[in-house]
Amino acid sequence: MASKTAANEHHGFPWKHLIGFVLSIVLTLFALWIALETDLSMTWILIIIFGFAFLQAALQLLMFMHVTENSTKSNLTSRVQIGNILFAAFVAIVIVIGSVWVMTAGHAKHDKHQHAPDTENHEDHGSHGGGSESDSGDHGDHGSH
Repeated sequence: MASKTAANEHHGFPWKHLIGFVLSIVLTLFALWIALETDLSMTWILIIIFGFAFLQAALQLLMFMHVTENSTKSNLTSRVQIGNILFAAFVAIVIVIGSVWVMTAGHAKHDKHQHAPDTENHEDHGSHGGGSESDSGDHGDHGSH
């Protein structure tokens, strides 16, 4: 019986695949239009494009990768498959956001340390130059008294 249901699924026009393909193209073109033709700030453009990317990934998983279908071979139900995908997406998001956070925090700390010695070096050079002139002036004043 399993072979009859599998055979029945392959007959007919693949409307689900065509709809998924057209929606993927529409999302891609809309993201391109947002990026090239709007006067939004770069932050909003990136937020919108990432949103469309997540929608397109979900759409392709549902339409092309058969995520919602049950597996007869491995006892995976559609709920388990969707749960696995959501967990994987959560892990991926945590890794990306954590990486950006660590790199940004480290970069800010590096910038603070990089600018601080430069300022101190300039002050040191100024005080050494000014100190040696004032020292020679002080020595002259002390020698005259």
